[in-house]
Amino acid sequence: MTSSRRFGIGEWYGRSFVGLTSEERREYAAQSGSHSCPFRMNGGRCTKKGGVCSFRAYEDADGIAVPVSGDEAGLRVLCPRRFEEDMTIFRWVGETVLGTSAPQIAPEVGFLRAEDGNTNVGRIDMVLVNQENGGSALDWCALEIQAVYFSGRSMNEEFQSIRNYEGERPPFPGQVRRPDYRSSGPKRLMPQLQIKVPTLRRWGKKMAVVVDKQFFESLGHMEEVDDLSSGDIAWFTVDFEEDDSGNRFRLVRGDVHVTTLERATEGLTGGSPVTLTEFEESIRSRLAT
Repeated sequence: MTSSRRFGIGEWYGRSFVGLTSEERREYAAQSGSHSCPFRMNGGRCTKKGGVCSFRAYEDADGIAVPVSGDEAGLRVLCPRRFEEDMTIFRWVGETVLGTSAPQIAPEVGFLRAEDGNTNVGRIDMVLVNQENGGSALDWCALEIQAVYFSGRSMNEEFQSIRNYEGERPPFPGQVRRPDYRSSGPKRLMPQLQIKVPTLRRWGKKMAVVVDKQFFESLGHMEEVDDLSSGDIAWFTVDFEEDDSGNRFRLVRGDVHVTTLERATEGLTGGSPVTLTEFEESIRSRLAT
């Protein structure tokens, strides 16, 4: 991304940053009081500090933030609750993996137990269950929802800048911040999959992973399998469409990619091993310094 482009607030408390008035921006930036979350599956208040749902790339037009177009356009989801809009992802995963558009949701199910036999030391974020078959055997799949972390200066500095900004149009971000896919993918998501998927595989169950389109495109190449029965992980990628008012975005279904755990690990790592010769040359150069 060039110096004239920066990531900034895409959605704030569920609303498009560029669709807010100057008074609304200053109100949100003041961080006074609480606001409802329009995306939470059971309703309620926003619990994310600062209330920023997503990032978006902007161009600098004399200090005004103008959304970019092309490959760098699109929202980067920062809050997992953003994916819960209208229950779309749950219906989609249910239809694809379980054959039902109305799966039941069991949150935070204990998965790893401590040696004392009583304490859960690991949980599966959500388990979707098809109870329409009426049988005694549970038909279910695991679900992981992964947003992206960001790197850069604290958003408190951005909020202060917005509070002091006197213009009517949205200001260009004051600091460099960017989605941190390395922390979100290899450091957070990959260990979760490596811990959980082998057991799910032995049980004959699947793992569904929901990410936004930009997150998935940041990963390395993953060889896919042709059928869900041959894979371990079904990746559900979502995108977002701006409504006619320009004030909100709507979550829309994207693509489904089915991989094994091994191929997913390669994609999340995002690299390939050097040769033995190259590695040993690096050792020699380090020893020589």
